[in-house]
Amino acid sequence: MSESNSNAACTADQNGAVPGEPVKTDKNSRRGNWGNQIEFILTSVGYAVGLGNVWRFPYLCYRNGGGAFMFPYFIMLVFCGIPLFFLELSFGQFASQGCLGVWRISPMFKGVGYGMMVVSTYIGIYYNVVICIAFYYFFSSMTNLLPWTYCNNPWNTPTCNGVVTPRGINNTLANVTRSLVTGAAEVAVEVVNKTKRTSPSEEYWKHYVLQISDDIGNFGEVRLPILGCLAVSWVVVFLCLIRGVKSSGKVVYFTATFPYVVLTILFIRGITLEGAVTGIKYYLTPQWHKILDAKVWGDAASQIFYSLGCAWGGLITMASYNKFHNNCYRDSIIISITNCATSVYAGFVIFSILGFMAHHLNVDVSEVADHGPGLAFVAYPEALTLLPISPLWSLLFFFMLILLGLGTQFCLLETLVTAIVDEIGTDWIVRNKTVVTGGVAIVGFLLGVPLTTQAGIYWLLLMDNYAASFSLVIISCIMCICIMYVYGHKKYFKDVEMMLGFPPPIFFRVCWRFVSPIIISFILIFTVIQYKPITYNDYVYPGWSLAIGFLMAMSSVICIPIYALYKIAKSEGTTFLERLKNSCKPDVKWGPALSEHRIGLYATPGSEGEVEVRPLKEELKEKEKEDEKRDEISLTIQGSNGSTAHNTTPSA
Repeated sequence: MSESNSNAACTADQNGAVPGEPVKTDKNSRRGNWGNQIEFILTSVGYAVGLGNVWRFPYLCYRNGGGAFMFPYFIMLVFCGIPLFFLELSFGQFASQGCLGVWRISPMFKGVGYGMMVVSTYIGIYYNVVICIAFYYFFSSMTNLLPWTYCNNPWNTPTCNGVVTPRGINNTLANVTRSLVTGAAEVAVEVVNKTKRTSPSEEYWKHYVLQISDDIGNFGEVRLPILGCLAVSWVVVFLCLIRGVKSSGKVVYFTATFPYVVLTILFIRGITLEGAVTGIKYYLTPQWHKILDAKVWGDAASQIFYSLGCAWGGLITMASYNKFHNNCYRDSIIISITNCATSVYAGFVIFSILGFMAHHLNVDVSEVADHGPGLAFVAYPEALTLLPISPLWSLLFFFMLILLGLGTQFCLLETLVTAIVDEIGTDWIVRNKTVVTGGVAIVGFLLGVPLTTQAGIYWLLLMDNYAASFSLVIISCIMCICIMYVYGHKKYFKDVEMMLGFPPPIFFRVCWRFVSPIIISFILIFTVIQYKPITYNDYVYPGWSLAIGFLMAMSSVICIPIYALYKIAKSEGTTFLERLKNSCKPDVKWGPALSEHRIGLYATPGSEGEVEVRPLKEELKEKEKEDEKRDEISLTIQGSNGSTAHNTTPSA
């Protein structure tokens, strides 16, 4: 190979191109790309690894057979999680469009993109409220004594029963605590047999932080400290996204990696505590008989599906900023496995501390195990009060929660902003993307204000349970059907081969067409069968609030048939079937975003891309033969697509 070809190949390699495309820069200067591939991987890891990995998976594992739960969990990862992840990454990367623009593949299904936007809006609203509460606890931990340590505060009730006792309180409580420390069995039994043990951390959460009302309809007043933290949270998100992926790509070097540092610190501290082994045994001890329980498989499938962020639109959006020839197949495997490994690792961190707390109280681990906000803001903070230098551990824990939440929130906001900018597409809005980001952040803040009221926790849990539940499953299932059966699996496989340089492995082709849709359908059926009306501790939600929850869930799904009917009505044709057929056809703009990649079927009339381009492997063989002929043919012209044309041969 000549020196010029070698340099071109080196340049192509540096730009992330696959062999056969040596002279292309592969950059989308108008829309922007990631600074490098590490930024994309870290951003996607930050997106997939969220609060659920810490406060949901360990509890699910413990409740569904411990180590036995790992078997169905990893089965679902292999047959559903990774294939769907790869499908969404390849979908967004091929078109270089957000969750709306990609539906040029079949315009009738653009409602799926709008459904993704609705889901991301709901999640973005309440997710940032959770982050703001973590900010509140983080700031509250900046003290010599954690405020939820003792029961001698103005907000505590007579039923408060702490695990640490200060000087000067009544002798009865002091004797209980002293007996707990010395392990006196009779007092431990007394504590266990109490009608309900109210911890100082629970009372701090309910009576001081939330000042929770008695009903979801009783909003009360706005909690100004939480509102202030919500403003801080949105400002942080906006500043990190002020230049889109250019700025967020730099921030994730810290936000996506530092949580692992904190997890490791807490893990080392946790396993050195007395009782930690007992907690980890509760977490991992296999109960093999539960593998035969359908609920265990349903929970495993659901956790994989929701944990990876499928059907939110975020994966499509993040991949759309990749260079066209990036190996998203490799990325999907790395990110999916990292996400699941993080969930397992977090379980050791959580249950080692809970085991220590259970040992200290002389109760079963099941008495202190919890999930969701109850774990993050009640059970774990109380356990931290038992450690020396407890404010330090509290600061680390809540800082980790903040970073985990921000990693997901970045992508949720970028999903909405990218969809808006791509849809409008004018030069002005592309240049002023920061204005759109600021506008979306302000609207998100205002919509989150009701969640900072005294009834806010009820609404937050309602949104968490309904806004992104079965609607995500329906959206994902329709996406698979559209790509594999409406657009056509053979065409999509060729698209992926054109982008990556190799076709999707046969395992993924089978999963995309058959296995994953079946598993998604199973998740939907399981979700419907296992449905139970939401409750919060002893509070039962009224019927009207559940109706609002279902309306939120349906609001994203209803976008699909409404837009489909609209598109059919606007399509050309004299009969309904003709309109239906035309509305399903790919738009003329469907395909790679850059003209240099629009080759073969995607070539624009009159361009050099009109020349039919052979598969990359054949092209490489042809290039080798042409290099051998260089000694015989002296005059050659280097084409812009990397092929060599002889001056004696008519131009194609």
